[in-house]
Amino acid sequence: MADDSKANPQRVEKLGYLGQGLMGTPMTRRLLKAGYSVAVWNRSEGKVAPLVEAGAKRAVTPRDLLASSDIVFICVTDAAAVEEVIFGPEGLAAAPGAGKLVVDFSSIHPDAARDLARRLKDANGAGWIDAPVSGGTKGAEEGTLAIMAGGEAGDIERVRPYVLAMARRFTHMGPIGAGQTTKLCNQVIVGCAMAVLAEATRLAVNAGIDADRLPEALAGGFADSIPLQLFVPRMVKGIHTPPLGHIATMLKDLDTVADVAQATSTPVPMAALAGQLFRLAKAARGADADALEIYKLSAAERKAL
Repeated sequence: MADDSKANPQRVEKLGYLGQGLMGTPMTRRLLKAGYSVAVWNRSEGKVAPLVEAGAKRAVTPRDLLASSDIVFICVTDAAAVEEVIFGPEGLAAAPGAGKLVVDFSSIHPDAARDLARRLKDANGAGWIDAPVSGGTKGAEEGTLAIMAGGEAGDIERVRPYVLAMARRFTHMGPIGAGQTTKLCNQVIVGCAMAVLAEATRLAVNAGIDADRLPEALAGGFADSIPLQLFVPRMVKGIHTPPLGHIATMLKDLDTVADVAQATSTPVPMAALAGQLFRLAKAARGADADALEIYKLSAAERKAL
């Protein structure tokens, strides 16, 4: 579908990407590699320069980014950051938006997504898709992300060719907010998996077996999974650069899970426990540490010589 668009230049839309962090930079690179015209903006200029060298166009402000683009992708830290780039000084809302789309890859509260979409539509007429991603930095680099989306069906199909240059799967889950709710379900599974795999890995180490061989030994069995194969070797070998995701990000999402669970009378005991473990990890390792450093919480203290 993306190839058809490129074979007919009049159908190819101008893209913008706002937020060049762990996920945004490799995702933007994939758009450029696919041959699309991409303008970029980031709060810290240093992260923009390498993308400009790779062929991206520099936008001076978020407002300029939307003014020069038909579709703008956003990937920033949290709802406050999304609010700032849309409604802050020279934000997206200050540019004409009729006929344009904003696709938010950030993971935020479903209620926040619905509120931001409504306010942006009222401000300048731009449409909205909430499309949080799963797959980490590895998935962003390799184009294997899973992206779950909320929005109008026509808008989803409009952006599909461009999204599939960055992802393997792009699933329309329902109206605005549905993508964020689906991501919360994803984070229940991933957050709990990180905590459980850290526990299993520590048991293996403490019991004297080679924990690095767990993925091989359990492959094909009921315990096998992508997290098992990816997370355990990184835990055992202490590979945390680049991080698959920050502790603060996982904790933010699990706290949102708890909030939505309370609002919907949904019991989430496992996710609640994982949230507390990540809160401990944040205190012990720091907010910006790799989420897989949750494994280090159970490390035995060394006795003073």
